[in-house]
Amino acid sequence: MDNIIEEVKKRIDIVDFISGFISLKKSGRNFKAICPFHQEKTPSLVISPDRQIWHCFGACQTGGDTISFLMKWNNLTFYEALKELAEKGGVPLSKTDVADKEWQQKERLLSLNRIVCEYYHYLLTSHPIGEKARNYLTTRCIDQKIISIFELGYAPDSWNSLFKYLQKKKFTPSEGVNAGVLIQSEKGTLYDRFRKRIIFPLFNPKGQIIGFSGRTLKNEGEAKYINTPETTLYHKRETLFGIDKAQDAIKKKGVALLVEGEFDILSCFRIGLTHTVAVKGSAVTYEQLLLLKRYTQKITLCLDADFSGQETTKKAIADAEQLGFEISVTTVSPYKDPDEAITHDITLFKKNTENPLPIYDFIIHTAQQRYPHSDALSKKKIGDDIAPFLLTINNPIVQSYYVKKVAQLLDVEPRSIESLMQKIKRQKILRKRIPLKRTMHETNRFDLMQKYILHYLFQEDDPSVFLTTMQHIFHTSDFSIIAYQKILNELVIFLKHNTTFEIQRFIQSLSAALLPVFDEILLFDMVIFDPNVNEKTSTRTLYELKRQSLKNKISIEMREETPNENNIKMLMKDLSEVEKKLTVL
Repeated sequence: MDNIIEEVKKRIDIVDFISGFISLKKSGRNFKAICPFHQEKTPSLVISPDRQIWHCFGACQTGGDTISFLMKWNNLTFYEALKELAEKGGVPLSKTDVADKEWQQKERLLSLNRIVCEYYHYLLTSHPIGEKARNYLTTRCIDQKIISIFELGYAPDSWNSLFKYLQKKKFTPSEGVNAGVLIQSEKGTLYDRFRKRIIFPLFNPKGQIIGFSGRTLKNEGEAKYINTPETTLYHKRETLFGIDKAQDAIKKKGVALLVEGEFDILSCFRIGLTHTVAVKGSAVTYEQLLLLKRYTQKITLCLDADFSGQETTKKAIADAEQLGFEISVTTVSPYKDPDEAITHDITLFKKNTENPLPIYDFIIHTAQQRYPHSDALSKKKIGDDIAPFLLTINNPIVQSYYVKKVAQLLDVEPRSIESLMQKIKRQKILRKRIPLKRTMHETNRFDLMQKYILHYLFQEDDPSVFLTTMQHIFHTSDFSIIAYQKILNELVIFLKHNTTFEIQRFIQSLSAALLPVFDEILLFDMVIFDPNVNEKTSTRTLYELKRQSLKNKISIEMREETPNENNIKMLMKDLSEVEKKLTVL
């Protein structure tokens, strides 16, 4: 089994593989990228081609190999990721090669969801019990074709019909609960989650059913929509309704139309706008945008026209800008949502989607609508609304254009808008101290400097040059971490027996116990320690290390019951010499 895993990893270079998902930038021996698994503005994900591993030094602090990256990217089990990579690398793999209980459980839940979908779909399309639901969909202009495409269903007015059906299909009650279609009460009673509702199966991009959403036929004192809770399959923040059906059209058209509700997307598909997907919930999340980025660089937001919809639109802007999207907005006014707009005026809606408003024009328009008066207070509020978004614009030409446009709108000088933007920027900095600097204080600086200097050493094609410099200042014995001492000793031995340094051969010479430590050294992000790394800064760090090492030795000596005065004097003299060196560096 281990041989198969290693063969798969050998066949697929980690840099080539990950670069197919995100943009990478060379950084010494390594590559760096914006981590796709959490929000950040500066790259914190580091990839080592020498060790074929990756690690995020930002908020998520995760890492691994190609298999773990694919697992996290596509929310796959180990077996699923290995199988996909094995096919890509041309490595034969059978199910018997991997005993993956997590994958087996996931397969069971996927099978259960498929059974549930077919059950509800049958009740809607072929059973008398679904007549009310069919009539309701007809009033919403949803025909049989759309019902079939989205595999819509109907959950009857029953507390246990699905429960009994799943029992007949040999699924356990716990599997129904784990899939989110059954609920267990405090008394232990099991009952169906969905009752008297139109059922919308939720698919992942691979076309697998991961959950369900249910809508009432009447809006009378109960939630209009209820969804599958968070499960091993369904994660609301990562889900886009319709992505499995829209992805090809999005690629072909080059843009994704993003709407808010299930009926919005059904209506869009009905009139041929098959590049449409719907968010799950009222907020467009970073994870949903990241999913869309696999298919396009352009999105058109077409959310509800009410105040809530506009706020939702604006919250998505900073994330979309950060991910490099070209963003626009299509309005549905005077209607409340895309579904209603399509019902009343298909031609106008299609025209608006083909001619969307650039996102920052939309923001300006929204602010003007909110504060329509021309007095100074209204102008101030418009400026306060717009300025934070102008700060998110990455392109200086685009930013300058909108600064001038807002200034002209408010009848003020552009420098007034720029001043407001700077004020907001300063306030953000004060509220949010730079995490890296905070990390520096929380981490033992001496340990951090040692890791930094070793990382710098192993970034060199020929580490012997810097090693010589190091040995004149900071000796192997000065390292406080034994594993670091051992790695340095191994390097000295390696260089004695080899005329050239080949990192792969050196890695093979290390013991299994030292490999994880060496991985940490290779993947260390030097920017955490110093954003302007060069030979001079590294030499200075060597002297800082020596200073700290001497201070530690003096402290230890002075704590002895009978301190050796001569040793202390010698150490103090050495410390004085190091301090002098640091003053001129």
